Amino acid sequence: MADKKMGFLEHLEELRKRLMVSVGAVLTAAITCYYFWRPLLSFVKRPLGDYKLHYFNVMEPFIGRFRIAIFAGVFVAFPILLYQALTFAAPAMKSKEKRFVYPMMFLMLILFVCGVIFGYYYLLPISIKWLFAQGEGQLMPTLTFDGYVNFVGLFLLAMGVGFETPIIMLFLIKVGAVSVATLRKNWRVAYVTILVIAAIITPDWSPVTMFVMSLPMLILYELSMLLARFF
Repeated sequence: MADKKMGFLEHLEELRKRLMVSVGAVLTAAITCYYFWRPLLSFVKRPLGDYKLHYFNVMEPFIGRFRIAIFAGVFVAFPILLYQALTFAAPAMKSKEKRFVYPMMFLMLILFVCGVIFGYYYLLPISIKWLFAQGEGQLMPTLTFDGYVNFVGLFLLAMGVGFETPIIMLFLIKVGAVSVATLRKNWRVAYVTILVIAAIITPDWSPVTMFVMSLPMLILYELSMLLARFF
């Protein structure tokens, strides 16, 4: 990440290369995951319990398998995607800021995995039960294969991305874009912002899901300010 001035066209070329690497990584991982769609589907269906999945057109089994592979490819290739994004942004940073790129990338990777795990084992089952309960016994769910896979994939992706927010805040603190004192003084604004972000990235728009998702983000928000005092 040596300092090097680049022109506008060079930035576009660099962006093109980064995107090609990212797309290639996702497609390679997706092609591999496509052959393991059965165990992946069993994994995705586990929070659903005894409910069965259905399909209503001849293309849906293929589309559902393809969607599973794409989502799994994104999750598997996430370290590469994160590396490409941060190293593309690194030349625009100052030397002081670049020192935090690799530690930040490591922490973001850990938090992404933690967000996906938390979402899958704790938040997703709660959300499914709450959403089913909205029928109040008057409605019977008929879940489609492709629709359910899409819901779970977006849900877990949103959880992983949502858990990145505190690290971004910590980075902004370390580069001097904002201070801990300012964040502490405006904690109400920060809390409301986190709740809004949780509402936006929560696929089912339920208040229960939004609250459970925002809770760890609020804890991580406080943790990021605590870490900023020591690092």
